[in-house]
Amino acid sequence: MKKSALIPYFFVVMLSTSCAQKRDNSINLPKTIDFTIEAVVSNLQNPWGMVFLPNGGILITEKAGKLLHFKNGRTTEITSLPDVYVRGQGGLLDIALHPNYEQNGWLYLSYSSNDGGGKGGNTTIMRAKLDNSKLVEKKVLYKAAPNTTKGQHFGSRFVFDNDGYLYFSVGDRGNRDVNPQDVSRDGGKIYRLHDDGQIPEDNPFVSKSGAKAAIYSYGHRNPQGMAVHPETGKLWEHEHGPRGGDEINIVEKGKNYGWPVITYGINYSGTKITDETSRPGMEQPLYQWTPSIGPCGMTFVSSNNYPKWKGNLLVGSLAFQYLERLVIENNKVVYREKLLDGMGRVRNVKQAPDGFIYVGIEGKGIYKLIPKE
Repeated sequence: MKKSALIPYFFVVMLSTSCAQKRDNSINLPKTIDFTIEAVVSNLQNPWGMVFLPNGGILITEKAGKLLHFKNGRTTEITSLPDVYVRGQGGLLDIALHPNYEQNGWLYLSYSSNDGGGKGGNTTIMRAKLDNSKLVEKKVLYKAAPNTTKGQHFGSRFVFDNDGYLYFSVGDRGNRDVNPQDVSRDGGKIYRLHDDGQIPEDNPFVSKSGAKAAIYSYGHRNPQGMAVHPETGKLWEHEHGPRGGDEINIVEKGKNYGWPVITYGINYSGTKITDETSRPGMEQPLYQWTPSIGPCGMTFVSSNNYPKWKGNLLVGSLAFQYLERLVIENNKVVYREKLLDGMGRVRNVKQAPDGFIYVGIEGKGIYKLIPKE
């Protein structure tokens, strides 16, 4: 793959804060960074997930069912993938490396699968190892049920926390009135496992009769962004609302995040889903976007490469095709900025081990943000 020339990029737009938040006008607005963008990997259709290998390579998932290894300008397709059920928003989705990948070689994939009987598919979590250009030692750690032919809301983001637990999301699979509020059913949940797929003994619903023991939190719609805060170690996620009401949440053990009983969104037709935006026993979002930006992918900036952005949250926008930078103080969004405006649907954003930000854009590829001095 050829690298493009560096392109200067600088764009700032003040965006309105959520109707659930009020701007603190006493806070000095932070300065942005002038930067260039470099095309690292080109000709990608839907780079849903990416991870950075210790040898400098990048593993990239294409939703259509391909796993690609990019290194030194060359792209190789990985073979022996599991059977992937590609439908609607489903396909080969996220990828993560074990925190001790250099020692044990485990990588993790989320994808939609029709295993388990019944028409359609559901979100599946697998771990495997890479032997040259082939996946080996494949083992399914979790398969959501039941299968359904609905093509929406697979969730599928991964993250390991600082204690080595694996968290992943499964969207409500288009069955909002049943799945998210019922802990005996998969869908509309965030799950926690040990790295080998075993259920942690202190998961919140382990002792609840009939409950799915892997569930960590519930009442979610379709989480497609997850990250661990670099200072607090807490798990953050964002999820798609319907028409309005995209959310950022700090995920806590056993908590109910309300969907669809409470929401700031409405149906796509314009009708109401509910009159309630709050209810006792249900968590309020840290922030909500109305209108919806279609959030996908998220990362905290902790690198010294971007000193003015340190501690900020970056989120991709599918709907409006930009990268959003959010400044957060005391768990409140105090400033928002558009980056890469109009470049395309931002599917993923990662801070790599080299400290640089990499952005996956549908129909284009992966770009690196290089700050100017």
